[in-house]
Amino acid sequence: MAKTYLIGTDIGTQGTKTVIVDEEGNVISTGFQEYDVIKPKPSWAEQWPDIWVDATFKTIKIAIEKSNIPLNSVAGIALSGLYGGSGIPVDKDINPLRPCLIWMDRRAVAEVEWVKQHIDKEVLFSITGNYVDSYYGFTKMLWIKNNEPEIWGKVYKFITPKDYVIWRMTGVSAIDYSSAGNIGGIFDIRKRAWSEDMSKALGIPLSMLPEKIVPSSSIVGCVSRSASEQTGLLEGTPVVSGGIDAPMASLSAGVLEDKKHVAMTGTSICWGVVHKGEHLSPKLVSFPYVINEEEIVYTFGGAATAGGIVKWFRDNFAPKEKEIESSKGISAYAQLDGEASNISPGSEGLLVLPYFMGERSPIWDPNAKGTIIGLTLYHTKAHVFRAILEGIAYSLRHNMEAGIEAGMELDKECIIVGGVANSKLWVQIFSDVTGFPMKTTTSRVEAPYGDAFLAGIGTGVIKSPKKIKEWVKFTPPIQPNGGNRKIYDSYYTQYIDAYLKLRDIMHVLNDIRQLR
Repeated sequence: MAKTYLIGTDIGTQGTKTVIVDEEGNVISTGFQEYDVIKPKPSWAEQWPDIWVDATFKTIKIAIEKSNIPLNSVAGIALSGLYGGSGIPVDKDINPLRPCLIWMDRRAVAEVEWVKQHIDKEVLFSITGNYVDSYYGFTKMLWIKNNEPEIWGKVYKFITPKDYVIWRMTGVSAIDYSSAGNIGGIFDIRKRAWSEDMSKALGIPLSMLPEKIVPSSSIVGCVSRSASEQTGLLEGTPVVSGGIDAPMASLSAGVLEDKKHVAMTGTSICWGVVHKGEHLSPKLVSFPYVINEEEIVYTFGGAATAGGIVKWFRDNFAPKEKEIESSKGISAYAQLDGEASNISPGSEGLLVLPYFMGERSPIWDPNAKGTIIGLTLYHTKAHVFRAILEGIAYSLRHNMEAGIEAGMELDKECIIVGGVANSKLWVQIFSDVTGFPMKTTTSRVEAPYGDAFLAGIGTGVIKSPKKIKEWVKFTPPIQPNGGNRKIYDSYYTQYIDAYLKLRDIMHVLNDIRQLR
């Protein structure tokens, strides 16, 4: 009997990855393309959507060419994507009017203050399950309204990154429940629909939002002739909606029930738990899950920068390592890991606050700043690199504690996915800092793997969500080192205290920066 194959594509902040799997979850091939974020000013972050379209089409084609599978054996493809913040503002011809203000962008500070002054926070939270911050898409939409009225006047719709790519693949426009809920502010988390009341209160017309909200496993369209020529997929191949990358990463780790928690560590950290709506917290982000959307809520704590800082460090302070990677094929990250592994826990007195693009949960401070405390002439590049890894681990622990405070019961082990899974040093640091054993999946393809699974659900190749349990296999968990844990406990206390003591200075520095 001929085999059937499924394709998943995740459109990330700094790169897009496509994976092809068979119906038993075996990875056949992958494709990847890296790109950058436009940062016009500190704390601003935007991207033109064409880089996502180009990367999606190219990585699909790469994966297909590497796989050597018959094209008529592909049952379908699903896409996930970065949280697109404002979404892409498009005109009636679906032409982008400006770059998308992605999740990382924190410019909407004045809009956040306006919401706090004019919208009852209890009402906002009761309707949406979320509070307000410049992270959320509705505040970014308001920034465009207030600062670029000529753009606002031309907006027909705001479309999320992966839904824009799906439109380019199929000519069909829709949004899934997780993407709609992640916008915050204007989505009713209990009714699973746009909120007319919040739309009126905020001044964001519902007509600017996608009319069709669908489950993540829905077939929304089929590959067009043009997209077929660019991707290698057969015209008519079903395209499944997919969802936000973080819950898709949790699905890729086999999460269908509460207590299990997954830390997706890519450009940022999204540490998430699923539940039936009883653990909503204004300190965290909540929206419908990508399976059983009508019943299950995904709640996560998100550090704004994780792998993004590591990439920044590599690009700016590791020219030797990058040269060796280019000439000998040894990853610059692996080299930096090797150097940092010789440094003792605590980096000999260094402490990093990893707020390099402000911070999301649980402090919700767009003006927080990346900080390195304790530097001396003794310290080396390896010390600073290890301190960065440790600082990011402290931010994960901070979010975990917010989840526990919201009443979440957590499984004794944490599943960790994303690029961090390739670093034994970093995974050990995460375990030592949080106290949780850390286990990784053997597939190491994260969100695209969940996408491929949803493609199977949507096309009927896979009959039950429980099948994901058969797909997912784990490595033995990395256990926390008790001695290191005690050291990190002391540093973590200072981590919390340092932000509280430096917060006012961070805000003043932000004000000074804006003086001209």
